[in-house]
Amino acid sequence: MRDLSTFKGCPAPKPVRLEGRFVTVEPYDKATHLQALWDGLGGMAINPLLTYFAQPDFAGIDDFDAWLDGVQTKGGWVTEVFRDKQTGKVVGMANYMRADPANGVVEVGGVAHGPAMSRTPLSTEAHYLMARHVFDDLGYRRYEWKCHNENLPSRTTAERYGFTFEGVFRQHMLSKGKNRDTAWFSMIDGEWPLIKAAFEAWLSPDNFTEDGKQVRKLEEIRAELTKGATA
Repeated sequence: MRDLSTFKGCPAPKPVRLEGRFVTVEPYDKATHLQALWDGLGGMAINPLLTYFAQPDFAGIDDFDAWLDGVQTKGGWVTEVFRDKQTGKVVGMANYMRADPANGVVEVGGVAHGPAMSRTPLSTEAHYLMARHVFDDLGYRRYEWKCHNENLPSRTTAERYGFTFEGVFRQHMLSKGKNRDTAWFSMIDGEWPLIKAAFEAWLSPDNFTEDGKQVRKLEEIRAELTKGATA
């Protein structure tokens, strides 16, 4: 258990560049990334992709631009984009948001994985890099993931990455003019070393066949490490 008697809080998350084997996480820059991110998320196909985002549907890239500007300047989000190192293309995004540096808590949200991230290691590595930065570089105690309770793919992804389901906040907010119950997930600093080890074992070249298929699932690796830690 971490000694908090001298805990003085954590630095606020700032734009950061994080390098992985498959993906680079880059600070969002409008001039560099707006069009590339719009294209990477499917252009007007972005609306079905972001069904569970709270903002109204986008009429085009200008609306998307205004939304990104708003969540950064008014909401304090730190937007990071994901670039596929093999193709050089921008393929998705996520945000550090609702940071509480005094208590060492921050959320990852506004997560959007474009079609090119589907069934690849890109998303897993991107979220490993973002979590590692939060815990190892910034010293945070708690990392949160929240989503619409009906967003089953997001819930499944959170649990696959090692977040723990904590419950549902009923009638938490309005989303696109309808009620949203929000599912809350978290990982904490005491859990991070094992979660990190599982990520790194899964991402290891030894865990992939020559044609790029995984040998062991992330959940299986984490379960084995957990069993070993408690044996």
